[in-house]
Order: sequence, then C-alpha cells, then structure tokens
Amino acid sequence: MTSANKDIDKVLDQLVASTRSPRGRFSARNSWRILEKRLFPVTGRRKFLRIAGSVAASLLIGIAGWYAYDHIQSTTMQTISTLAEIQEITLPDQSVVTLNRYSTLRFPTRFRGDKREVQLTGEAYFDVEKDKRHPFIVKAEAIDVEVLGTRFNIEAYPSDPEIKTTLLEGSVEVSIPGENKQLILSPNESAVYDRAKQCLAHEVNQESDNEITWRNGHFQFDYLPLQEITRQLSHAFNLKIEITDPALRSFRIRANFSNGESLEEILSLLKGAAHFNYTKTNDTIIISSKLN
Repeated sequence: MTSANKDIDKVLDQLVASTRSPRGRFSARNSWRILEKRLFPVTGRRKFLRIAGSVAASLLIGIAGWYAYDHIQSTTMQTISTLAEIQEITLPDQSVVTLNRYSTLRFPTRFRGDKREVQLTGEAYFDVEKDKRHPFIVKAEAIDVEVLGTRFNIEAYPSDPEIKTTLLEGSVEVSIPGENKQLILSPNESAVYDRAKQCLAHEVNQESDNEITWRNGHFQFDYLPLQEITRQLSHAFNLKIEITDPALRSFRIRANFSNGESLEEILSLLKGAAHFNYTKTNDTIIISSKLN
C-alpha cells in the first residue's frame, strides 16, 4: 500500500470517528475540510494563479467600465449660439473658431475616432490645428468641408440661397455628401453651393481677407452689389431687408464701416451713394428707389 493510500485511509478513519463525536475535533464540517486539503492540496503556484486571475478579472472589469464611461462622455455634444455678438471658441483639439452673429456651432466635448467633426449654421472662421491622422470636417447643411489643418471661412445661413466656403491658407475639400461632387480649393478661392440647383461652383477671389473683416466687427464692401451688402447687414443685425427695385439690387458700392456704426447710420450713408429711400416696419426694412 502506498503512502498516499495510507493517508486516505487515515483520514477516512477520522471521518468515521467523527460520527460518534459530533462535538469533537472531527465534526462533519471539519472532516470535509481535512479531506479536501489532503486530497486536493493547494500548492503555492495554484494559489498564486488564483490570486492573479482575480486581479486580472478586476482589471478587465475596471477597464471595460472606463471605456464605457469614456464613450458616453466623449459623445456628449455642446452647442454654442451667438446673438448680436461675435464669439471665439477653442475646440477640444485646440482649433479656434470665430462664430459670427446669430450663428450656431455644435461639437463634441471631446473628439474621438478617426475624425474631428463639427456642425455649423450661420457663419464662422476656422483656424484648425494640423493633425494628418484625424481630418477636420465641418458639416454645413448640404455640404461637407474637410481639412487637415488650415484657415478658412464658411457662410451657411439657412435663409441664403448659397453656402460659401472661402480658403485663406492651406487646402480644403468641399463635397456634397452622398454624391461624387467635390472641389479642392487653394488659397484665395471659394466653393459656392447653390441650394436651388444643388451644385458647386468655383470662384477666384482677389482679396480673401475681405471675407473675414467681420471678425473685428467691420464691414468692408469693395464694389459689392447692394443685394450682397444688404444680405450681410441682414445677418449682422438680424433684420429682413428687401429691395423693391431690381435695378437697384445690382448697384455696386464701395464702403468701409469699422467704428461700430448702427444699421441706421450705415443705411443713411449708403442711400446717398445709391440714391434710395428706406422705411422700417417691425423687423423688416424696405429699400426703394428715389422718385425724381
């Protein structure tokens, strides 16, 4: 008989004895523990593996919980809307956005994944931090503007017939989601999306910096049609401006306002150059030709 068998027999004898003395040292509960230890001894290695397994499981649960929390946190969206003020916003990637009057920008509190995506309604100037691995995408209603790191301006007011993207530095791609239509812009170029025709057109600008003078509260009209001037003033002062005379809409004016003039002051100066009258009713201004 081997020594192992002798040990088992000895344990069994003790179990038998314990049935006669339930209050003794070898009660049923204590006997089972003795038998378990003798038959299945826990070695130091096995004990280490058990502890290591418990620690690993705890770590995995902790990591999974952190990723779930991180996913929830990073998908939270923040919305910033302006009224009569111009506001500068620093995004989570340190890109800087200047938001024009009566405009809205939506962006995540933390960028995650393989792209940086924001949504714009209105007008904004973007100075984007370079990150080749994570393209920066602006969704402006019907178009997407994708860059890696550059400076550009987007006008996307819902009431306008067009959405205009103007590049000042670097390179951008303007596309229509779901369609194979895109334009690659170089500095001093614009992509203009026609809402009615649903198409993109390319424009070359002489002075692209004029497109962003609004950041300082200035209005610089360099021989612009009165129709375009009133469009910009309409967004800046949140009023509807109508021109009743079609010929007057195309009248070009050169003017510069940089001292915080009111709308009434600006119109008073413009009407002398274009020879028009204007009246205001509630939130609408009507511009009409002067009668001889």
